[in-house]
Amino acid sequence: MDSAFDRLDAEGFLQIWQHFDADDNGFIEGKELDDFFRHMMKKLGMSDAISDDKVRRIKERFMSAYDSTPDGRLQIQELATMMLPEEENFLLLFRRETPLDNSVEFMRIWRNYDADSSGHISAIELKGFLHDLFLQHEKTISQDQLEKYTDTMMKMFDKNKDGKLELNDLARILALKENFLLKFNMDACSQEDRKRDFEKIFAHYDVSNTGALEGPEVDGFVKDMMELVTPAISGTDLDKFRKVLLGHCDLNGDGKIQKNELALCLGLKYTS
Repeated sequence: MDSAFDRLDAEGFLQIWQHFDADDNGFIEGKELDDFFRHMMKKLGMSDAISDDKVRRIKERFMSAYDSTPDGRLQIQELATMMLPEEENFLLLFRRETPLDNSVEFMRIWRNYDADSSGHISAIELKGFLHDLFLQHEKTISQDQLEKYTDTMMKMFDKNKDGKLELNDLARILALKENFLLKFNMDACSQEDRKRDFEKIFAHYDVSNTGALEGPEVDGFVKDMMELVTPAISGTDLDKFRKVLLGHCDLNGDGKIQKNELALCLGLKYTS
């Protein structure tokens, strides 16, 4: 597909993405995917007798190469891999250079770039994040490119078009993996099962291995807990629930949640 898109830039890519992600759910799937590959075949000069079978074969070929999940649908980073030249594919920086499998690290980034603690990330704050990311990986970028990339990222991921990124928007940019708490049965009846799950959960969020959750460790746990109830949470919602959780669990008032304090909150008998 390179010859068909050798002059494609990030802005042109965005237009293609928005056209084929017709229901704006963050994926190209189902009929959208078939329409996309029909379009690609025409761009490649294969417009003669494009049958359903030909579409299916070429779709299988490219999905096997680019559907990294694999889940039978294209995410925006996967499509960028397919269509954008390396120098334009800044989107891949987030998946390749900042793989996140823990909400604690995600919240560390969120707190760092939500510099004014407003509960969202503005365009200026996003630009600071992009600048630092390129700098960290020794990639040269001009001020004009930085402005362009910031604008493009906002257009791609600001779902409600208010000029701000919410927690969920940033999670999509950083390709944050599935909520860790979904691995567990929260209705487990056996005390033994609940204690075993608790140990795994606490160890996951206690990344500093101190026996207490603090700072972004509390944030990460709160974020994942809230998302079990509602998938769309804001930074403001998280801050409110964090305050409630600390008020309920932080029995000694040190601003941290000790392992035995969290166990008590969850109705478990814990002895160190």
